[in-house]
Amino acid sequence: MAVSTIYSTQALNSTHFLTSSPSSSSSKQVFFYRRQSQTNRRFNTIITCAAQQTIVIGLAADSGCGKSTFMRRLTSVFGGAAEPPKGGNPDSNTLISDTTTVICLDDYHSLDRTGRKEKGVTALDPRANDFDLMYEQVKALKSGVAVEKPIYNHVTGLLDAPELIQPPKILVIEGLHPMFDERVRDLLDFSIYLDISNEVKFAWKIQRDMAERGHSLESIKASIEARKPDFDAFIDPQKQYADAVIEVLPTQLIPDDNEGKVLRVRLIMKEGVKYFSPVYLFDEGSTISWIPCGRKLTCSYPGIKFNYEPDSYFDHEVSVLEMDGQFDRLDELIYVESHLSNLSTKFYGEVTQQMLKHADFPGSNNGTGLFQTIVGLKIRDLYEQLIASKATTRAEAAKA
Repeated sequence: MAVSTIYSTQALNSTHFLTSSPSSSSSKQVFFYRRQSQTNRRFNTIITCAAQQTIVIGLAADSGCGKSTFMRRLTSVFGGAAEPPKGGNPDSNTLISDTTTVICLDDYHSLDRTGRKEKGVTALDPRANDFDLMYEQVKALKSGVAVEKPIYNHVTGLLDAPELIQPPKILVIEGLHPMFDERVRDLLDFSIYLDISNEVKFAWKIQRDMAERGHSLESIKASIEARKPDFDAFIDPQKQYADAVIEVLPTQLIPDDNEGKVLRVRLIMKEGVKYFSPVYLFDEGSTISWIPCGRKLTCSYPGIKFNYEPDSYFDHEVSVLEMDGQFDRLDELIYVESHLSNLSTKFYGEVTQQMLKHADFPGSNNGTGLFQTIVGLKIRDLYEQLIASKATTRAEAAKA
């Protein structure tokens, strides 16, 4: 007998009907119906749902902090190029590869650009976002159920018609609020926060918004100032929940540096996370300071310095790996890689290979690219361990 479940979402004044078909034990047919009050349009779709369990990764950061580059590195680790949904909305924010689907949480804005302006709120304000729908759809995808996800159009500032998202092996939700709502946070199998200092963030945002979106310098400055109170209130506190934090700071190798071209990057890794072992330098749990420049590593001024130590972060025990400076030659990175342990690589030199593969990506010559790559490899390992554990559990249940 078919089973019918009803979900209601007050924020959108919509009702969702999911109906399963008894035709197969390994898959089910789902009829998804939604009515949106703003347009009074209906979307009727027959969806086939796989029985697989989706792993959910959350990536939080402010706008213009390198989430897109991180996503390209992450999907590359799993293989296959990440592309927008074929034949869909050309302004879709979704990226799909062989293994991963990346969803931009801007798609859960409940107010378009005009609506936010009328109500006097920024996109960072929880009141401008539909967390009920976000939770319902992430939960559905994690359970193997396809959804019709809305699209926030960054070009027009409007909310476009929804797109069909099938449950992937790995779902990455990236944006401003992946760890803000406790219900969504509890669905995450691993979480990352990109913590960019104000000085570095300003330089990055100018580069992106002026070059790619045609914004003026004055409008960027005004946007940053307008967003800061909400960032401090709603975005920044999420880092306390992250399993890994990549912190980007001005260099300490150049006294009174104002250019911001050389960066100091810290990878903060929470201890005790299931299926995740922090990376360490030389000796696990020790405090290490290492300047590797010399015969085996080409380093122009101001050089490179690594630090590794145990620490405390929001009352959690963590391990911290830090790199200050930048590489002159990426092929020499293998020398540094050989001194790092718990990298979760599948072969010697895989970190270096991944970095060389994307040498043209922003941050490839400093700690941002290095630590993003390392975290990507750790997520791959976590995924494989989770899948193996679930397979073992199913096998034991079958025997019982």
